[in-house]
Amino acid sequence: MLERVKWAATATLIVGSFVNAYGWRYGPHLLILGGMIWLLASVWMRDRPLIVTNSLMTLGGLAGLLFR
Repeated sequence: MLERVKWAATATLIVGSFVNAYGWRYGPHLLILGGMIWLLASVWMRDRPLIVTNSLMTLGGLAGLLFR
């Protein structure tokens, strides 16, 4: 199950990157969603560097949406 979550997060980030690069409206939302899914997987694996990375990336994305 963990592998599926990690692949879903990876696919979401890849699609979100393309959508964001094309300037479509929901690119940042997909990137945040992918970060949140990876955060879930990181917590599941108890991988602290990934937890910190994905926490900060998700918070940064959320802040970008809220304060633009």
